[in-house]
Amino acid sequence: MSRGEREGFKGNKAHLPSKPCQQCGRPMSWRKAWARCWDEVKYCSDRCRALARRGAP
Repeated sequence: MSRGEREGFKGNKAHLPSKPCQQCGRPMSWRKAWARCWDEVKYCSDRCRALARRGAP
């Protein structure tokens, strides 16, 4: 087992998936915490989620 395999992912994060936030359009990079629900992630932050609920442009 190599050192990188023992310590987790240390590679180039540019190859991870990304998609734009539905509210502000900023790109969101994949996170390990979102591994199970990546298809459901729509907003980059709580602020964007709150603005979307209020119907802000």
